[in-house]
Amino acid sequence: MSTGRVAIVTGGASGIGLAISERLAADGNAVAIFDRNGEAAEKAAAGIAASGATAFGLEVDVTDRATIDAGVSEVRDRLGRPTILVNNAGLDCFQPFLSITAETWNHVLDVNLTGTFHCCQAVISEMIEERWGRIVNISSSSAQGGQPLMTPYVSAKAGVIGFTKALALEFGSKGITVNTIPPGFIDTPMLRASEAKGRLGESVEYHAKRTPVRRVGQPEDIAAMCAFLVRDEASYVTGQVLGVNGGRNT
Repeated sequence: MSTGRVAIVTGGASGIGLAISERLAADGNAVAIFDRNGEAAEKAAAGIAASGATAFGLEVDVTDRATIDAGVSEVRDRLGRPTILVNNAGLDCFQPFLSITAETWNHVLDVNLTGTFHCCQAVISEMIEERWGRIVNISSSSAQGGQPLMTPYVSAKAGVIGFTKALALEFGSKGITVNTIPPGFIDTPMLRASEAKGRLGESVEYHAKRTPVRRVGQPEDIAAMCAFLVRDEASYVTGQVLGVNGGRNT
């Protein structure tokens, strides 16, 4: 089903972000991939464009408002007004609480929470002009159940959930919906890196066997939910926390 809009996906060059970028493009949207790794963003966009869809990549750091504003301006010039925003860029953190410095705390919040604020503020005026907008914030199931050794990350992602609810109430009358997807146990490079460092306790396969649907999630599972939320048919869904986690959190 084609929606034919202009979408921005942050952190869109790999993992969940790449799957979302590919799905939105396959559904007929023009996609701008924002990623702090500009080379990876361009490579991901080239792969999407090779399939006949419209996409381009930009080096954008979500902690730098100037680069975000410049990126949004370039999207407008090249593709038109962006009316779909997926805030996927994220940074994890595994540290004992008492060893966390203020610098680490602030950096994790800057990427995961303040970056979401910046990107939303940068595009919402475009959506208001169009009287139509879709914002999907990728949070985390760890914000729902907590996670030891990840206090800054969990706090930031919990903030994303509250941020989503507040924004949905403020802009619902403008034709803009705002929802959040907290993924749970998705097979991404970040998850595999955590497994390799022993941070999961057991292997990914061990945990998959204890997930109600008996498998690890795939980035495409998150992309499928995102694809629904950005459609016209989802206009009555806003301010919601839509878990995609195989039943690990209910």
